[in-house]
Amino acid sequence: MFPQPLQPLAKRAFPAFLGVPEIPPIRLSTTKKLLVIDIAAFGWNLVSHLPEFRPARAVWPALTCTAQASFRTASTPGAHGIVANGLFFKDLTKVLFWEQSATLCAGPRIWDDFRARGGTVGLMFWQQSMGENVDLVATPAPIHKHSGGMIQSCYTQPAALEQRLNEAIGRPFNLMNYWGPLANHKSSDWIVDAVVATMGLPDLAPDVLFAYIPHLDYDLQRHGPAGEPAKKALDVLLGYLTRLKAACAEHGYDWIFVGDYAIEPVQRGAVFPNRALREAGLFKVRDIRQMAYTDFFTSPAFAVVDHQIAHVFCHDPQAIAAARTCLAAVPGVAAVLDREAQEARGIAHPRSGDLVLVAEDGAWFAYPWFEKKEAPDYASHVDIHNKPGYDPCELFFGWPPGSVSFDTTKIHGAHGNVGKGFEIAWSSSLTFDTPPETFLDLARATQRWMKNAEVK
Repeated sequence: MFPQPLQPLAKRAFPAFLGVPEIPPIRLSTTKKLLVIDIAAFGWNLVSHLPEFRPARAVWPALTCTAQASFRTASTPGAHGIVANGLFFKDLTKVLFWEQSATLCAGPRIWDDFRARGGTVGLMFWQQSMGENVDLVATPAPIHKHSGGMIQSCYTQPAALEQRLNEAIGRPFNLMNYWGPLANHKSSDWIVDAVVATMGLPDLAPDVLFAYIPHLDYDLQRHGPAGEPAKKALDVLLGYLTRLKAACAEHGYDWIFVGDYAIEPVQRGAVFPNRALREAGLFKVRDIRQMAYTDFFTSPAFAVVDHQIAHVFCHDPQAIAAARTCLAAVPGVAAVLDREAQEARGIAHPRSGDLVLVAEDGAWFAYPWFEKKEAPDYASHVDIHNKPGYDPCELFFGWPPGSVSFDTTKIHGAHGNVGKGFEIAWSSSLTFDTPPETFLDLARATQRWMKNAEVK
């Protein structure tokens, strides 16, 4: 049976455990199961004062889809191909963000051998999980109605899992709490309830369960990583971790809690690479009723922006030099990486841009090529699939009512960069002889756990 819906969580940090996680060898109880929680925006800068957490270097670029693909494959973006949250599909001449097919992520999974020996694996709210080679899946999958509006739904495998979770939790998952102006910790409330419920299912509880807690990201992008909103969001998270540790103890799971990126305060503000390319005559638009829509078919160059990186694609190789000269001169651009430099950074892949832009610390890339008066219809709405770039302004209401903001100065937190000051935080019930130093170390440690685990 499912447990009752969760009660309000205690607002306190959980006590430090004895011992520290690390890579080989792993000291483990091979009869236990394992819970891995990916925590959005869980940077070391938030919890360096708490002794139970350790820092690690994030994978670059430090983005949700990229990090999760790197963890499940224990490889770099140059190997698995998820080089950002949004990808440019050259054969379609189209940018698509947040696509969910698992086949987009190339390479063997860290659990392949474990499942081949009879172990079971689940993914809850991880990106690119639809069609994944696992035993249990739960992920948002709303249906957009032809007449307007949306049918809220989750895609689950087995299919009956959605109804079982809704009945156990007492309500369906609300996508409005997951992204947009109403995004808040209620999305994480439901996910944590669902994880606890799933671990208690005698017929479905997987031996290894990967899940995602999203809510820290919202207020840290809105308000930055310091200040009262960030403290409140962290306090809620620590309550979730306390709850999950108790559930792990009850159901026989070890656990790994790990952040995927750290959010830094925005100081310089938004950088607009597509406006620069348009002014240079390299970015072309279609004028539709005074609205400037993209024309990627004829644009010599355009940028697919995603937080603190941007992939720049050039139809004509001769346009690469002009695009590089143009973008290198834009204030807020720290580096313009050609193919050779991308190789050194572990992001060289056919899906990567001919050039990759890196934002200066304290800056981030905004997708608009337009001014507000010529904005495409989708620009004023939450529309993560039509916008050819990530838009954090969707976290704020705009005017008129029902629209989202165009004001990039409202964004006070950004991520994507890595290195000193951008470490992620992690902790675990497993004990290692030497602490993992990177996000990929933690992925390999998880793989080693599965290699050594007994399978019933």
